[in-house]
This record gives sequence, C-alpha cells and structure tokens, in this order.
Amino acid sequence: MSFDNAYEALVAEDVDADTRWAFGTGFDDPLAGVDTTVPGGVNGDDLAAYCLMLGDDALIASHRLTEWCTRAHELEDEVALANIALDLLGQARLLLARAGQADGTDRGEDALAYFRDENEFHNVRLVELPGGDFGQTIAGLLVFSVWRLAEFTRLTRSRDPVLAAIAGKGVKELTYHRDYAARWAVRLGDGTEYSAERMRQGLDAVWPLVAELFTGHDVQHRMAHAGVGVDPAELRDEFDGVLDQVLEAAELRRPEVAAMGSVAGRAGRDGVHTEHLGYLLAEMQSLARAHPEATW
Repeated sequence: MSFDNAYEALVAEDVDADTRWAFGTGFDDPLAGVDTTVPGGVNGDDLAAYCLMLGDDALIASHRLTEWCTRAHELEDEVALANIALDLLGQARLLLARAGQADGTDRGEDALAYFRDENEFHNVRLVELPGGDFGQTIAGLLVFSVWRLAEFTRLTRSRDPVLAAIAGKGVKELTYHRDYAARWAVRLGDGTEYSAERMRQGLDAVWPLVAELFTGHDVQHRMAHAGVGVDPAELRDEFDGVLDQVLEAAELRRPEVAAMGSVAGRAGRDGVHTEHLGYLLAEMQSLARAHPEATW
C-alpha cells in the first residue's frame, strides 16, 4: 500500500505490513505532508515536552526489546519481540518528530534520539530496566503495554489531531503487545513451578516502578487540562482491572514490594533516571555521535 503523504498512512483503516510498524516508509520526515500547526490555545513548549515523554518511553522500551534479537528461546518469539520493538520505534519516530515541530526548533527525530544527554530524557524509569530473563521481559512488557494502551486509548480524543492520529495507530499495536504479554504471563504462571517462579521474580523486579507510571508531572497536568493529554492518575483503575484479570488467570498475585523512591521528589519525567539508562544510551548513541554527519 502506498500513500500520497504520511497522514494517510496514519489514519488508514487497513494498513498493510509494510507501513504497519513505521508509517514513515518512503519519507525522510515521518510527518511529511501532515498539518503540524499547534491547535489554538495550546502551549507549543508543553506539547513538545509531552510528546517527548511519550516518545522517550517508546524509544527506550524499543531498544530494550531489540536486545532479544538472536537470544529468544524460539524463532517465533524472537520475531514477535522484534516486531513489538519496531512498533514502538515507529511510535517514537512520530512523537519525537512532533516534539521537534511543536516547540519551533525543527529538531528531527535523530537529533532528539541520538544527541540528548541522559538528564534530557523524560521516560518513566520502568523502561530502563534490563530485560533480565524471559519472565522479567514479559512482566515488564505486560505492565508497560497495559498502561500505555489505556493512555493511548484516551489520547485518540486529543485536541491535537497529530497526537490523536498517532495514538489511533498505536492503539492497534499496543492491543497486540498487551495480548502477547498476557498470553505468556498465563502460560508461565500457570505452567510448571519453575516457570511460575520465574514469572513471580519478573513481577518482583518491575513492580517497584509501577507507581511512577501514575504520578503526574506538571506538563501532563497542563496538557490534560488543555484537552490534549491524559492525567496519569486516571489510568490506575483500568490498569488494575486488566492486571487483576491476567494475574488471576496466571494464578499469580501482585508482588508486595516497596515502590522505588525518587530523588528530592524528581524521577524519570524530570530527567532523573536509574543507573541503567546511561549504559543504554552509550550503546544506542555511540555510532551517531562518532559520525554525526553520516547517512546510510
């Protein structure tokens, strides 16, 4: 399937595999042809900061999942995890491009992905955690996809038509991500004692960072008030309801572990991260920073 501009790919009902994971296919700018005018009454800097948060979540989560390439236990799951990573990378491209346009700097997706330092990233800390074993990866993906799907479902009604269109496409992808993770959580939890223990350990590892997902930043509150974004606190009931269903089917219980603390009230959304992010960025950015003018 081909499109005259990227916007058609964003809103198409029946998108084929070539454009499903990145609707920038064939376009240097993933938002080429899209009207990116910031809606009236919306602060462009806040919109940019909000898109950076959403884009950074997707970018870092995508990079963690790509670490499973050549490591998964079965080829089918290696392909599935790689496709999920590509879906998230596609979301990150659009959101970072939207951020660079909304704040008037015209910074491209590559500039924002490869030439920002650790304290300039605004992702939640959950996505920084190393993947660990398969159980931990599934636990992290389950939590992340259930939370993000609830958020993107609401963002389809955003006053910013670009953000609404990105969310509309993301909902389809995230529904698959959530279902994939949920099926594996049930298989592992309701499998052998060994598989159930690995799943329990995976949930224990990620659960300290769940509370941060629902802690709103000032930018998120302003965007929610403007009808553009979502207050994270609104997502908690839906998240809990879905997780309870999955954990019950998997014969698992919620971990009883303390939440990871913040630093003087500041966490991932403020640019304060775990020790893992610096290593991840060093790997992800090394080639682009070594050859900043290179194209391929």
